Amino acid sequence: MSTASAVAQPGARASLRKPAFWNFGGLFFFYFAIWQLAFTFLPRWLETEAGMGSGARGLVSSVMALTAFCLQPFYGYIQDRLGLRKHLFAFVVLMGALTGPFFAFVFVPVAQANEYVGAVVGGVFLSLSLNAGVGIVEAFNERSSRGHGFEYGHVRLFGSVAGATASLVGGFLWASDPDNIWWAGTFSAVVLGVLLLVARTPRDAADPSTASAASSDEGASAAPRTGVSMQTVRQLLANRSFIGFMVLMFGTAALYDVFDQQFPNYFARFVTGGIDPQVLFSRVVFVQILAEALLMIVTPFIINKIGAKNGLMIFGAILVVRVLGSALFTDTSMLILWRLLAAVEMPFMLISVMKYITRMFDVRISATAYMIGFNMAKQVGIVLFSAVFGFAYDAIGFGNTYLIMAVVVTVVTVLAAVIMRDDRTHALAEVDGDGDGDGEAGAAAPGSGTVAAADPVASAR
Repeated sequence: MSTASAVAQPGARASLRKPAFWNFGGLFFFYFAIWQLAFTFLPRWLETEAGMGSGARGLVSSVMALTAFCLQPFYGYIQDRLGLRKHLFAFVVLMGALTGPFFAFVFVPVAQANEYVGAVVGGVFLSLSLNAGVGIVEAFNERSSRGHGFEYGHVRLFGSVAGATASLVGGFLWASDPDNIWWAGTFSAVVLGVLLLVARTPRDAADPSTASAASSDEGASAAPRTGVSMQTVRQLLANRSFIGFMVLMFGTAALYDVFDQQFPNYFARFVTGGIDPQVLFSRVVFVQILAEALLMIVTPFIINKIGAKNGLMIFGAILVVRVLGSALFTDTSMLILWRLLAAVEMPFMLISVMKYITRMFDVRISATAYMIGFNMAKQVGIVLFSAVFGFAYDAIGFGNTYLIMAVVVTVVTVLAAVIMRDDRTHALAEVDGDGDGDGEAGAAAPGSGTVAAADPVASAR
């Protein structure tokens, strides 16, 4: 086994002195402001402003998930071919900028004519910038963070700050006029577009043919430089660690969302003291997101010490504790505690996912690996588990359903731990010599049996 020599990752203070750090932080902030505004207020807006029934509202979510599932492999492959060229990101920004006009002049008339047609049109439109578009934003910024030499987790915390800010500001916008939510999304997209226009992408990473090597590393410089091909993608899909990674995301990242879907209703059943459950829960979420942003600062250092695979195992373990605790300990204060644990859970998941991808798989196709391994696997899990556990809530109650959910997360996490290789010992390794095609990260030259050294910045992370 051979590895690329590590290049020291600059500290957090050094990152703060880089204009690019704030530029890419702004990209995260204004994109996730759009995200938070849309997903926080969409269900209520569809009911009160668009007059849609529960079936049509559910169809909107289903179409969004299905559209994202279909688009993600194409989005990922195209972005990997583009490297750090901004064309696809710009398309996502354009869709975000059209949010206000779309809901004001297109969606409402169509929904009033036929709410199910409106649901399909609205679901497809929103997915272009949100459900499917989020992978482009994450992959583009992650690759940029490696090129510029700062921690992805540190710049990603701007997204968490945006979530808390948008939740708070969105309440005032809703009170003045519910339609202002969508125009605020348009405003955020315009600012996002300006930040994307002025963003300076790392020179070496701008071309996907050179994304697997950096000129500062001797071993990487000597590595063959090849473009992204379908053969590279097929090798990824046959990779043992990638299969285990997909299994983990299918059963943990998906159940994270499924668990949170109905948790506010469960939480409301146990709130005492005369306070409005929705008001209390919104305050808890606000505190959780702020705590999440703070933990984003220190979590990258923890993951660098323990490894990305272990970080993902910790994420799975925390999810088990949250789900199991919610089933067994239902006092209001304890339910608040279980929700606040998400502030620890989310940074471990987000940062470990990106570090595992860039350490274990060919960095030239990091966007494809993220789209398929994380987003698609998660979407399949959400579709399956939402239906199964949705029926279970009615049949056996929330508490018993949560117990089953905790067992599922435990089994999936243990199974994935057996399948996935440890990034601390296998990252940037040469292809295995046993001919099983299960070699780990690196850019293989066409027709060769070796793997090019991966991005040295990634190896330091």
